[in-house]
Amino acid sequence: MRKYSSKDELKDEICKTFSKYIKEFDDIPKRLKYKRVDSVDRTPTENLSYQVSWTSLLLNWEACEKNGIHVKTPTEDFKRNELGGLYEYFNDTFASYSLDRLKEMLRENINLIYDMIDNMTYDELFKPHMRRWADEATKTAVWEVYKFIRVNTVAPFKTFRTKIRKWKKLCL
Repeated sequence: MRKYSSKDELKDEICKTFSKYIKEFDDIPKRLKYKRVDSVDRTPTENLSYQVSWTSLLLNWEACEKNGIHVKTPTEDFKRNELGGLYEYFNDTFASYSLDRLKEMLRENINLIYDMIDNMTYDELFKPHMRRWADEATKTAVWEVYKFIRVNTVAPFKTFRTKIRKWKKLCL
């Protein structure tokens, strides 16, 4: 996984990948937001729901820790080995939202993640064992907070952009 030398470098990569990702949804007609195709595992709504949900979880983990609340990752109701159920929950939660609303929610989350990054010290962001939720989120690996941020923003924005582009090629 890429190591960053500064907060700005991390934020720049988030910004670049997010901008490319979110733009892909601009020309999807509302009537196709639930359209499923065999070779793509998510509809446009599911694709955005996944991103909104994981970025919301990330923000919640940090907010809970700052408020002295013990965090169970990924959630109180779902363990790491129950991600299929968690994804169903994401989809059910956001199924009725418009693509525009989901895009707006994701933009808001990204702005909050920028704030989160800005409000952390360099050590809190880039050194291990600076957040209890980060330490307890993996069984054996030691992850710095920036890795969780990257795994929930940059990496899926790249992967899911490829998926939505494939979906668009087949549907539009």
